[in-house]
Amino acid sequence: MRAIIPLMEIFSKKEIVEILSNDDKNDWLFSLADKVRKEYVGDAVHLRGLIEFSNICKRTCKYCGLRCENKNIDRYRIEAEDIIFYAKKAAEMGYRTVVLQSGEDEFYNAKKLAEIVKEIKKADVAVTLSVGEMSFDDYKMLKDAGADRYLLRIETTDRNLYKQMHPNMDFDNRKRCLKDLRTLGYEVGTGCLVGLKGQTIESLADDILFFMEINADMVGIGPFIAHPDTPLKDAPNGSFSLALKVMALTRILLKNINIPATTAMETLNPNGRIIALQSGANVVMPNVTSTEYRKKYEIYPNKICINENPEQCRGCIENKIKSIGRTIATDCGFRKK
Repeated sequence: MRAIIPLMEIFSKKEIVEILSNDDKNDWLFSLADKVRKEYVGDAVHLRGLIEFSNICKRTCKYCGLRCENKNIDRYRIEAEDIIFYAKKAAEMGYRTVVLQSGEDEFYNAKKLAEIVKEIKKADVAVTLSVGEMSFDDYKMLKDAGADRYLLRIETTDRNLYKQMHPNMDFDNRKRCLKDLRTLGYEVGTGCLVGLKGQTIESLADDILFFMEINADMVGIGPFIAHPDTPLKDAPNGSFSLALKVMALTRILLKNINIPATTAMETLNPNGRIIALQSGANVVMPNVTSTEYRKKYEIYPNKICINENPEQCRGCIENKIKSIGRTIATDCGFRKK
């Protein structure tokens, strides 16, 4: 029987800040995160088929290219039957989870999404939704339809910074949504952006502690990447290394959760996802949307793989995963509690 990795039950906010502030412990940090990942979730990497079905959004988040005030984006909305088609094709390709992601597009209300979820569930896959803030009743409708997981990134737990970055949004309502999702029995996903203008190391430490506080089942962490059609167009990009450290600490402290190697990391570093997989991550989300839509879902610029078809995307990432001695998971990848 393998020995459980001994974890120092420290990592107070002060200690998290110290680790994030200095690079002299990076090798130790990434190595420990990888060991914890191996011990608690194993070597299998879970592939989630991502469908970005609408880039229409009512929000004005200052960092996001989908913000409604961006007039330079070519908007699209995929029809319900095509969303279902992409999802079923993903299932045929071997994906055990489908992720439906969009801007906050009011056309796709809970009732319409519930019908889509019901159809997709017939393919015997888990369904993750990432469509923004809704009411308790709407979340319940989607859960009753078969949705398994919900991703709603907090982005920052610094209340003042949240207000600056999210005009006309309410920090407390964001937290309310996460609480409702937990109450309804979803696997709850959240996460943060690393490198937002005005963000401090202390607030990043608070983000990690927040993930622990709500006992998040999934945490997505990515570096901020400036979009030319947003108010933050001239802000410097976030640090790949710092984002990786936040991710590694999250793995060490929450141990058995699911953590994606995000595409944003690979936008900043050509080997970003593989490095993330070797530093605590255990999930990758290849895009299964048609190539005609991929370049239009421009949350940030220079996204990877926008010209690859779904088969190419899957084949590419599978080869990369196997090249580091990891395997492809064959189950739906629920959190192992």
